Amino acid sequence: MKIWLNRASVPLGLCVFVALLAQVPLLHNPTFYFTDDSAAQFLPMWHRLGEQLLAGNWPPLLDNDAWMGGNLAAEALFGVWNPVNLANYVLVAGLDDLALAATVVKTEFLVLLALGVYLLCREYGAARWASAALAVALPFGGFTLYFQASTWVAGLMAFAWVPYVWWSARRTARGQLYAVWPFVFGALCVTNGNPYGVLGVCAVLLGLLLEFWLRKDRRAVYRVLLVGGCVAAVVPLVFLPLLGAATVGLRTGKELFNLGQLVPAFTDLLNLSMPSHLPSIRTFNPNAFRMTVPATYFAWFVLPLLAWLDFGVLKRRWRELTAAFVVAGGYLLLSLGPSNLWMFRWPLRHVESLFLALAVLTAVLLSAGLRTDRLRLRVLATGGILLLSGYLAFAAWPKISLRHLFSLALLAGLTALVVLAARRGGRWTGRLSAAVLCGGTAVVLLLQTTWQPYNADVAGYKFPRSTDQLHEQFAKRYRGTTVQIADRGLPGPNGENRDLLFGNMYAAAGVPTLTAYTGMGFKPLHKALCLTFYGGSCRKAYPALFQPTESGRSLADLLRVETIVVQRSLFTTPEVKAPPIPGAKIEPDPLAGLPEPAYPPVVYPGWRVEESNDAVTVLRRIQPLEWSEGRLSQVGAGVRIEADKLAGQRTELVRFSRSGPLESKAELTFARLNWPGYSATVNDQPVAVRNGPAGTVVVELPAGVRSGELRLHWDPPGFKIGIGSALAGLLAALALCVVQFRSRRRTAGDGRFGGFR
Repeated sequence: MKIWLNRASVPLGLCVFVALLAQVPLLHNPTFYFTDDSAAQFLPMWHRLGEQLLAGNWPPLLDNDAWMGGNLAAEALFGVWNPVNLANYVLVAGLDDLALAATVVKTEFLVLLALGVYLLCREYGAARWASAALAVALPFGGFTLYFQASTWVAGLMAFAWVPYVWWSARRTARGQLYAVWPFVFGALCVTNGNPYGVLGVCAVLLGLLLEFWLRKDRRAVYRVLLVGGCVAAVVPLVFLPLLGAATVGLRTGKELFNLGQLVPAFTDLLNLSMPSHLPSIRTFNPNAFRMTVPATYFAWFVLPLLAWLDFGVLKRRWRELTAAFVVAGGYLLLSLGPSNLWMFRWPLRHVESLFLALAVLTAVLLSAGLRTDRLRLRVLATGGILLLSGYLAFAAWPKISLRHLFSLALLAGLTALVVLAARRGGRWTGRLSAAVLCGGTAVVLLLQTTWQPYNADVAGYKFPRSTDQLHEQFAKRYRGTTVQIADRGLPGPNGENRDLLFGNMYAAAGVPTLTAYTGMGFKPLHKALCLTFYGGSCRKAYPALFQPTESGRSLADLLRVETIVVQRSLFTTPEVKAPPIPGAKIEPDPLAGLPEPAYPPVVYPGWRVEESNDAVTVLRRIQPLEWSEGRLSQVGAGVRIEADKLAGQRTELVRFSRSGPLESKAELTFARLNWPGYSATVNDQPVAVRNGPAGTVVVELPAGVRSGELRLHWDPPGFKIGIGSALAGLLAALALCVVQFRSRRRTAGDGRFGGFR
């Protein structure tokens, strides 16, 4: 017990320390973790997913009320197959403050990341103190903190599992761990739905294959291949729905070209230890010359200690460290690559994986001890490195020279303390060094979050944090399916977010609406109402709602719209067309023939103005809609609906009867988007499902059928294949464990796991 507590004390202390450091950004910005995509996309949808789970809806693969953003299986980034994610969604649903919920979940994953880095460094033989120092540093690197943790949380949640995959796969290859563990960690990474996580798993497994091949350990190579195959079996479950929805989706970034957006230069990566360095990287603001956050910062001590490290250890252990070299080299090339490479946009996203590999190498070097001979030469070399770092930071932005000077002085002082600990620390050298390294990380974190309390390179939504407030402010005003005709970029009156929300925030407010954040999109609805990825629209979407469609009914009727919110400034501000993206295909505007609408909006028959103020006009349908228990919106002539009920989000049951001649078919239209994967039966016989206006679901009742039940159901493309493949991967991993167990019993005398024999 005493031995276990001694071993656990460092990782437990590490977790507590990282959890405390994760609160430092909140000192200057209480909503640090609730901004950009975290506010517009993730937190509100997490809240809705948590509510669905608590209501017994599992797996939550579809949310019809989110429309373009409702294909949760294809969106992938919500990780609806990941049990850790689902538990967190239930937690978020139980918290009123979304900013607090974001802080809790993101602190959890920063701690998980730190612990994974610690275990990985220890696996490569690094000392506890050195492993802890790198484990504290990596979660608070510039990109991980200001982008992944602050906004693109799906990247953080996937990346946090990569060190565990690397650690467990290597231990399994060496016969020290059961194969189920790398499968579990690999599955947790893959089911987060972030392709960068899958790329990370592939990179570390490839690195391990090369490592054990160079070490001429064939059994280890086979073990890595087998474990990798088990993890790969989970991929279809997560990504087949995305590929299947591509025919109707709007996903961009699949091309191969370079806009220079979020592409770091080599000098930016070279200056990874300078706290004040703001890299000259093109961001989302076309008028910006540089980033507003230290996105390429890694750890304050990596460069200043270069002159004091014994690089001979890398030469002596290069075969053992092959995976780290492969991962570092591969991600260095990707970090400098084109801005768009198939599914992988913005090379800056690769730098944290590069830093993970560098963390392993740095921990190994630090563990070998600092060299303190040739003291004057090493001091001069360190001074040169610091001056070069300072110059690069100065060249990027001379205006903040005082920050650069302060950073240089801080790095010089901290480096001197580490060297002093190495020369005078004796048996306390490791602990003293760890104290300086980790303490320096804390100081730099406080400094950076004081200088840059928020990431101004991304959208700074200022949504209400309270879900109770959102319900009070919006759910009582906007009832039923709501269409918002608005643009987030336009100026409005005082009281921001008083009348309009964007992204998925209506999901947290309990309002079913076409306004949603989507990385997938849905072409027919997008074209019909010019919807954007964040739920905005153009002014011509208003008259488009009331134009007769080929079915004879308007889109407002077919979509079962009950409330329309019209933004005043969208109609009174001159429209500015965005310049086309180079290389992008220019398609004709489907709304070009509609008249230019005026404000206040024309009130069409069947509607009335319920509310109007200096920001919006709210219109309500006068008569209630039929079939209130389902999503049926139009039926063919001679069809009488006896009942229309939902059986969850993915299934709808309609009992019908027909009068008159039965020689012809009749159609039923549903207020659902016809995502690939819909099927229908009438009295258990398959019938056709096709696209209606704006991509709504249309089902044909066959001729000759007088009455019966229509069952409409949706499964994501590849659903059964994905389930079967993932289960096969799990069973294969368990089978490998059985082989390991039997082999271990046969080789118990040598004290090792036998492995796969």
